[in-house]
Amino acid sequence: QVHLVESGGGLVQAGGSLRLSCAASGSFLSINVMGWYRQAPGKQRELVADIASGGSTNYADAVKGRFTISRDNAKATVYLQMNSLKPEDAAVYYCNAKLLIRTPLVRSYDGWGQGTQVSVSS
Repeated sequence: QVHLVESGGGLVQAGGSLRLSCAASGSFLSINVMGWYRQAPGKQRELVADIASGGSTNYADAVKGRFTISRDNAKATVYLQMNSLKPEDAAVYYCNAKLLIRTPLVRSYDGWGQGTQVSVSS
């Protein structure tokens, strides 16, 4: 079983910063891509940023230049540094990891965290 545990959400004023963390634990062979998604009330879940095991990154246009994703492969942890936050960044942020697990056959597995709330006051 795989667990993704997020931390770091909270309330911040517009223009402020937050850093989210997500650690993967449990039984898995490897983690390919780790990323962050967000879902605001009444909207669909959307990709914020992701990072491959080799370090290549991908960002949503709305956060480019403000957010930075990074990962520590040894700790199976992904981070999201969010700067210059705007009210429209407020959402529940979900960690995602695309892993390989053995069940006993090796297969891909799409893991999700429980979500962490990010609120931005104007």
